[in-house]
Formats: sequence, C-alpha cells, structure tokens
Amino acid sequence: MWIWQQPTWPNFHWDNKTLAPLLRETHFNQGLLLGRMGLEDLQQATLDTLLANIVHSSAIEGEKLNAFSVRSSLANKLGIKEELQYPTTEQTNGLAEMMLDAITQLDQPLSLERMLSWHQWLFPAGYTLFNPIQGGVLRGDTPMQVISGRIDKPTVHFEAPPRQILDGELAHFIAWFNDSKADAELDPLLRAAITHLWFVTLHPLDDGNGRIARLLTDLALAHGERLSIRFYAMSVSILERRKSYYEILEATQKGDMDITSWLVWFMETLNATLLSAMQTIDQTMVKVNFWRRIDQTRLSSEQVRVLNRLLDGEFELGINSSQYQKVTKVSRATATRHLAYLVELGCLSKTDSGGRSTRYIICDH
Repeated sequence: MWIWQQPTWPNFHWDNKTLAPLLRETHFNQGLLLGRMGLEDLQQATLDTLLANIVHSSAIEGEKLNAFSVRSSLANKLGIKEELQYPTTEQTNGLAEMMLDAITQLDQPLSLERMLSWHQWLFPAGYTLFNPIQGGVLRGDTPMQVISGRIDKPTVHFEAPPRQILDGELAHFIAWFNDSKADAELDPLLRAAITHLWFVTLHPLDDGNGRIARLLTDLALAHGERLSIRFYAMSVSILERRKSYYEILEATQKGDMDITSWLVWFMETLNATLLSAMQTIDQTMVKVNFWRRIDQTRLSSEQVRVLNRLLDGEFELGINSSQYQKVTKVSRATATRHLAYLVELGCLSKTDSGGRSTRYIICDH
C-alpha cells in the first residue's frame, strides 16, 4: 500500500519531541546566516545562490545545464551587468523566470496555472528530440511508476495516484498550500518539507516533478523567511545526499502517515545547507581581509593566482615547491624564490616540516 492509499491520507503526523531540537537549530542557523549576509554583496550572492539551485536541481535528475548560459539569464532578469555575457536560450531564460517567480512573488497564491507555467518554462517547445515532453500539461492516463532495473523484471519504487483522481488530489494540495501559509501552529520549515513530499507523491507531470517539488519547497521556505532563501541553495545539499534522498522518499511513500523520518532528513539537509552557506561567507571574508592587507602591486600574476587558489581552499595541507611549479609553469629555482618572497611579505608561512616536504600555507595575521 502506497502512502496515498492510506485511509487517513493526507493527514500527516509526526513526533514533535524528535523534531523540536532540529527545528530550533535550523531557525537559529537561518538567523546567523542573515546576520552574516550584511557583509556580502547581496546582489552577487543572490545570483550565485539561484544559479547553484537551478543547476544542482537539474543535476539531481541527471541533466547537465550550461551554467554560463543560466548565469547570464539570471543576471539579465536581476538587472546585474556582468563583464562576460554568454548566449542564453529559451530554456535558460525560462529557468531564471521560474526561479525568480518562486522566490519573489510571495503574495501571489499558488494555482494549477502557475505551476503549469513553471513546467512550460522547464520544458519549452522543442526542448528535446529524444524524449519530447510537452510542457505546461498534466500527465496522461498511463500509470505513473518510478522504476529501475531490467525492462523484463523492473523494480517498482513508487506508483503515483491514478489520473482519474489526480485533479481532485491537486486541488486539495493547492488549497492546503495556500491556507497553511497563515497557519500559526505549523512551523514554516515543516510546511516546506510537507510541501515537497506531498507534491512529489502526487507526481502530476510526465517529467520535472522533482524540480517543481524543489521549487515549491523554495517558495514555502521563502514564505517562512523572506530574505535568507536568496542566500542558500538546498538543491546543492540534496545532490550531495542524492542516494539517501531517494531512499527516504521511497520509504516514506511506502509507509504510513507518520512522516517523522522524512522531516528529520529534510531538517538535517536544510541545516547542512545553511552551515555550508555560512562557511562560504567565512571563506569569502578571509579572502577579502587578506587582500586588504596585501599590496598586490608587489606580486606577479603567478603569485596572485597561487594565493587565490590557497584562499579558495585548494591545497588543504599547504602548497610545496613542486606544486607551485606545476600551477605557475615556472622553473624550480623561480618557484623557490617566489615562495620565499611570499613568506617575506607575510602572505605565506612555512609549516613545520622541512626540506623537500616543506609546505606553505596562508599567513593568517
């Protein structure tokens, strides 16, 4: 029996005691992230986050997008002028439009028409020759199953509600989504997690259900906290946990109405996303503060390149002379001289190991 066949569907329930500490931690980290964003270029941070969300959400489904074209589409929509402009396509413009609609049009009610317009942007006409998906329409009468394995012996991971009850199920979901926005007793983070699970369980589209579900999740998160959604990309963390993502969805969809395990997975993943976003900001600030105290006019382009790579977290154990040679394409003698000069300027410091194993790390004072 699938979850949607349960007699009490869709009256989900969960263990508040299990979730309470996770919710407290996640709300706390949302606040921390917002506080740190005061140090960032907000427009640039929004562009980077939305780009990451779009590209990684497609990657979860095995689709590789041209990130440069998506970035140009987003920059155009956000009114950001970038030095390098890449050609955009109907699809990349649609993806940008779809993402911005979800996180900026927060007072607009959800409707079937709005979701289908997202789907149309996701699959514009002529999107693919090999698997022609018609954007902007619900799936047909063929049973919707998620399967894997051999064609003659497929494993059915999930079967969605039949087409004849789909319209009523979607109407129920949309009404709940709009009404629950003002429900003071439902934590906004739990609402986002339920949104994700409920929509992906209905599976109302031939393709793109996961991407639309994650977009609805972003919309629900934005309803709960209007600003911070621009600065973290949950799809990045979902992609990193892709295997467990599909496993917890399958287990929940085969289970009863207690969705505590799904909610725990969702909160842990969201929390990891927030921590990762803060780590990125911290790295950026380290880089900014470093270049504030270093006079770049005294450095060669090779030295600047190596320092930036170290500041970006490459060469975690530090860089040695031979690695410096490979990166900069200079001789061994020049590499040794460059590194000694960077130590003298206070850019790098030597690690304890000596001789050929000597490594150099960013000087943090």
